Amino acid sequence: MKSIFRILLFAMAMTTFCVSTYAQKDSRQRMTREQLAEKQAKYIAKEMAMDDTTSEKFIATFCRFQQEIWALGPRPKRETSDRTDAETEQTLKERFDHSQKILDLRKKYYVEYSQFLTQKQIERVYKLEREMMNRLYYRSQKKKAYK
Repeated sequence: MKSIFRILLFAMAMTTFCVSTYAQKDSRQRMTREQLAEKQAKYIAKEMAMDDTTSEKFIATFCRFQQEIWALGPRPKRETSDRTDAETEQTLKERFDHSQKILDLRKKYYVEYSQFLTQKQIERVYKLEREMMNRLYYRSQKKKAYK
């Protein structure tokens, strides 16, 4: 009886140990939005082979731009449920207003980028940013498909 109890106790201890180590392997910590923005800015600066001073200015400006975009909040949802014309009009106006705010921010930061980047560099920044956003979007869609 004692040997059965010992074996059972040993099996429970091994199960507990294995489950806790397995859970630790999968729990990778996600980056915060600020960390992600800084990492994106550093990637863009590296891809464009910016010098140190330009790189520092770009990273700080890019992070400020991202913070202002986040401050606007998420995009208004596209609900396709049965709505009245007045509700649909209100939703469209909210989406236009949000898009206009984003456009205003892009213009503001375009002026800031123009102070230390050439026009071709700014265009390349926008292209690299768009590629990263597309990559992150498709990665998130793949994760959703597996769930």
